[in-house]
Amino acid sequence: MQLTETHRPTLDQALEAIRTRAYWSPHPEHPKAYGESAPAAGLTAFEALRGSRFELDQPGTDGWTGGEVSPYGPELGIEYPHPDVDVLLPAMRAGMGAWREAGPETRALVCVEILSRINARTHEFAHAVMHTSGQAFMMAFQAGGPHAQDRGLEAVAYAYEEQTRTPAAADWSKPQGKRDPLRLRKTFTAAGRGISLLIGCNTFPTWNGYPGLFASLATGNPVLVKPHPRAVLPLALTVRVAREVLAEAGFDPNLVCLAAERPGEGIAKTLAVRPEIKIIDYTGSTAFGDWLEANARQAQVYTEKAGVNAVVIDSTDNYKGMLSNLAFSLSLYSGQMCTTPQNLLIPRDGIPTDAGPKSYDEVVADIAASVGGLLGDDARANALLGALVNPDVKARLEAASGLGEVALPSRKIANPEFPDAVVRTPVVVKLDGARKFWEGADAEAAYLSECFGPVSFAVAVDSTADGLELLRRTVRDKGAMTVGAYTTSQETEGAIEDLCLEESAQLSLNLTGGVYVNQTAAFSDFHGSGGNPAANAALCDGAFVSNRFRMVEVRRQA
Repeated sequence: MQLTETHRPTLDQALEAIRTRAYWSPHPEHPKAYGESAPAAGLTAFEALRGSRFELDQPGTDGWTGGEVSPYGPELGIEYPHPDVDVLLPAMRAGMGAWREAGPETRALVCVEILSRINARTHEFAHAVMHTSGQAFMMAFQAGGPHAQDRGLEAVAYAYEEQTRTPAAADWSKPQGKRDPLRLRKTFTAAGRGISLLIGCNTFPTWNGYPGLFASLATGNPVLVKPHPRAVLPLALTVRVAREVLAEAGFDPNLVCLAAERPGEGIAKTLAVRPEIKIIDYTGSTAFGDWLEANARQAQVYTEKAGVNAVVIDSTDNYKGMLSNLAFSLSLYSGQMCTTPQNLLIPRDGIPTDAGPKSYDEVVADIAASVGGLLGDDARANALLGALVNPDVKARLEAASGLGEVALPSRKIANPEFPDAVVRTPVVVKLDGARKFWEGADAEAAYLSECFGPVSFAVAVDSTADGLELLRRTVRDKGAMTVGAYTTSQETEGAIEDLCLEESAQLSLNLTGGVYVNQTAAFSDFHGSGGNPAANAALCDGAFVSNRFRMVEVRRQA
């Protein structure tokens, strides 16, 4: 494989991008960029997978398992190999030596080749992501395809940069006056910690999975991919491609394996405490993330858990743009993103705007009207909302209307192509930040807990200052992946910025155009900070990769 000639320029551009933080992507995000035949070929490839056994030829298969049902209705009918981990884990370690000796550059270029081949099949992956996560096709195409591939490449770039800070070899000479100097020849090798366990999520299997997968692989570690049982296919396809590339490059394909679980098996908990597992990447609930951090003591654990994201609305000089931006942010993928705003903190006395002063009630009504207008056309609504990923989201949505006064009720949307899809518009509920209870409901418990899905709370606060105190308490106690704010006051802007710096929360200020608080760009934006309870790591920075390997030194007498 001519890896250097083919992929070194891409790696160099990725390295430059993480240093400059400028926009860059080698993976086109428009479906037409992949050729006229790609859409049909991708759909055909996806359909061919349905109702079949997904062969991987990995060791230790003791049976077959499956059961994925698309949030849009159809059963996928795919069976995956179930692992005997006592056989599989030793087989995965067998290839570590050659993979370590290959060095950082070769590992990085093999990873880029894996991503390149995945990119060429983006249409196929898009259908796999759509029918496991419930994302609408275009979002599945972009977020599950090129944007996920960008995040994987970003991790490879950071891994390469961290491993090459130290030279591979050095001649050491210490003067001894009149005597001959002391001379040593020293070598420094980046050595992976051991097997890395990727515990995949249901909503963004590739976008959330690729950073950890490629960070571990590029730093010399085998990776065992344990997908969410409702979203196996996108990561199974990834494992298949990775195994093909590794074998063609002369490495053991068992450096990347799949661990699909039987219904109710809970294999992640068993794997997480195995002594062979040295690294864990996890995206999901706070409860299991906390369990991993407390119990998987033999491993480096990287978690992205739940947070309560908030937007402080103090004032704006573009009221229409603010409403439009918030409406899109609240609606995208039915709010099933860890970055979606949940709490809108609005002073009860209202806010100044370029359209004149607006009362709290007017702001909330206008936000509701903006969401309603955005989703008024069912075809557009389906393209933005996708489908609810599981029944728990639907239950939370239905329960939310009992927590306070409903400013915007949720409504059902029919999807003509997939009549079994559960599609719902967001609900907006008014709550009072000064009242702990609302007609018997625990209002504070509502807005201080993550309500994952299309649910937003318009929380009335006594003042912007009180809103900032509530924001600080929320981030400090519950965590936040994102914070948004609208203000025309430099003093308020400074106070919000200081708060986010102190509490390690990523802040977006005065977004009124085509960039949204719940979207981040690889190579430039950090997803999470690792500094508040929502996540103990950021995607992607040096800290995300540097502890996946150790620099091992060998000294020889010169």
